[in-house]
Amino acid sequence: MTSPKPNVGAKIEEMSFPVVGKTEPVTIGKPTDRWTMLFVYRGKHCPRCKRFLNKLNAALPAWTDVMNIVVVSADTEEKAIADKAEFGWDFDLAYGMTVPQMRSLGLYVSEPLSEAETTDQFAEPGAFGIRPNGTLMLVDISNGPAARPDLEELLDGMKFNIENDRPERGTA
Repeated sequence: MTSPKPNVGAKIEEMSFPVVGKTEPVTIGKPTDRWTMLFVYRGKHCPRCKRFLNKLNAALPAWTDVMNIVVVSADTEEKAIADKAEFGWDFDLAYGMTVPQMRSLGLYVSEPLSEAETTDQFAEPGAFGIRPNGTLMLVDISNGPAARPDLEELLDGMKFNIENDRPERGTA
């Protein structure tokens, strides 16, 4: 079962996630001084996620010049630590996203195909542009690992949206 589409223009539910190597969690949905881009990935078991996150890491300075970046999955702390160690990503890596949190964002939720994949339900990919006031401006969700936003195009679009204070689209 998938939740209804996220309500762009509305405040998103405040959510906190633990972060690898940090004592303080990262929180989305509360007011901040900058825009936030939330990237949800499938987890350690997904090689397509690694390619996407490696591309994000390579472009990270361009992203962090414009907004805060939050990357999260439903993975356990152990899996997140292993990914961070293996790939050496510079972004903070959050973990422990719950199924209710996934559903509140309208993400597709999948059952593992086998224990070799993973053992618990996990979120399919999503990207969410969140205004400093905690309202949702942009949504990109997928029901599987093969559909991801083009990071260069997404960043260019987000810069335009921010600089021109563009309204939410898709609300008609």
